[in-house]
Amino acid sequence: MGKYDDIINLPHHISKEHPQMSMYMRAAQFAPFAALTGHDSAIQETARITESQVELEEEAKKLLDKKLGLIREHINEHPQITITYFVPDKRKTGGSYRSYSGRLRDIDESEQKLIMTDDNEIYLSSISEIDSELYDNTQIP
Repeated sequence: MGKYDDIINLPHHISKEHPQMSMYMRAAQFAPFAALTGHDSAIQETARITESQVELEEEAKKLLDKKLGLIREHINEHPQITITYFVPDKRKTGGSYRSYSGRLRDIDESEQKLIMTDDNEIYLSSISEIDSELYDNTQIP
């Protein structure tokens, strides 16, 4: 005779006071306990890769200055330009390089930034490269 033979064939008990628990709620009792709330997002943030801003060499700075000078001469034409610039990361050291194409509306000399026709603003200190349709017809030494 087995240990539970006396109760093995009894009907399943159904409570008269409490409603029967759904399979979803029953399964939820056994779900893993998230003791470290936010731990997964912290690990993902740490694993996210950022770049350092590259300091331009003197020759590259001079070339950028010449390109900006040519753009200043044609500012009233709202030239189409493509800019590669550095955007600092808001959460950790470093950032990323982005590329942006659009028409230039103005250069704010006091704030040292380019203002595009769509009101996008890019600081001159973050720019690493500028390309424009203006350079196709002009030799930049």
